[in-house]
Amino acid sequence: MLDPVAFTVGPFSIRWYAICIVSGLILAVYLAMKEAPRKKMIPDDILDFILIAFPLAILGARLYYVIFEWSYYGKHSLIEIFQIWNGGLAIYGGLITGALVLYFFSQRRLINPVDFLDIAAPSVLIAQSIGRWGNFFNQEAYGAVVKNLNYLPSFIRNNMYIDGAYHQPTFLYESLWNLLGFALLMILRRRSKFFRQGELAAFYLIWYGFGRMIIEGMRTDSLMFLGVRVSQWLSAALILLGICIMIYQRKNKPPIIKNERRILCLKLLIL
Repeated sequence: MLDPVAFTVGPFSIRWYAICIVSGLILAVYLAMKEAPRKKMIPDDILDFILIAFPLAILGARLYYVIFEWSYYGKHSLIEIFQIWNGGLAIYGGLITGALVLYFFSQRRLINPVDFLDIAAPSVLIAQSIGRWGNFFNQEAYGAVVKNLNYLPSFIRNNMYIDGAYHQPTFLYESLWNLLGFALLMILRRRSKFFRQGELAAFYLIWYGFGRMIIEGMRTDSLMFLGVRVSQWLSAALILLGICIMIYQRKNKPPIIKNERRILCLKLLIL
């Protein structure tokens, strides 16, 4: 079993879970800032958004998890709510919080939220792909018992030996699925005739929603609501929303909200 703690600094323990999340975030921000000028958007807007949204998304992801696990947290010390290394975070809570932050951020900065989401789509997928490895180090978010995992490298196989049995490495399946989606978006987004405005974001919703719905069915630690996994409810909603966006954009001309005007105004103010 791998140690979930990477190293310690004095009394503080730095966990692999945090390293995976932060590594994914750094790469995502870098890629989004590189892409921003192509959408006539100021790269600093990406960084400013992350500085606001990331801590709030962590809180939202934890709150989401605690709400659906209140049967446990309601009977234990409230201090455990703040121990995010115990129980973890729920990605959908982070996505919902991020969407709310983007709404208010785009209004204040006068940016086009649709273009922002198109820029962010591949970056979010690669961040999620890397972040899932945090579940691997924590030995969580795994699937049902299997006889063997001989098709996997020994370090993965050994860490998936939990409670005397091998388990499906669902973290790996989702990580690879997100990585494939990232690669597709990076290739296709350069083809302006293939995707219309908003459709990169729609592709993300459909791709991630479909993969998460299938993989979630393999897990044994899912949050439940009305007898169905909560993430599967939300995955279905993401797929439906993505399809609706695709249909709408194909039937209607995408709205034109130009960021060139804002960039020109900022340059004039600087001069």
